[in-house]
Amino acid sequence: MSDLATKRCRPCDGGSPLAEDAVRSLLPQVPGWTVGASGKEISRTFRFAGYHETMAFVNAVAWIAHAEDHHPDLEVGYDRCLVRYSTHAVGGLSENDFICAARVDALLARG
Repeated sequence: MSDLATKRCRPCDGGSPLAEDAVRSLLPQVPGWTVGASGKEISRTFRFAGYHETMAFVNAVAWIAHAEDHHPDLEVGYDRCLVRYSTHAVGGLSENDFICAARVDALLARG
């Protein structure tokens, strides 16, 4: 599990998005996530055996969003879920996006 998964999100009332070099240093800590073409979001598609597993995952992601007060955009299909994080308050990426991505990854970590 990434060290990011043990951190907590901090309230964001504005400020500046992460610099490109900071994004590059955090991205390897959340394997499978990619930076969008705009550089303002990270995303990952998760695949499942079927609808029930997909919805269980979506509900777990919703719980993380509630606990961290940081909410992703979700696109849900029968056997997949696209998760996108961006920090609207800064107009791009913040460490909170990477923390939540790591927490989502931890849901499926096999130990």
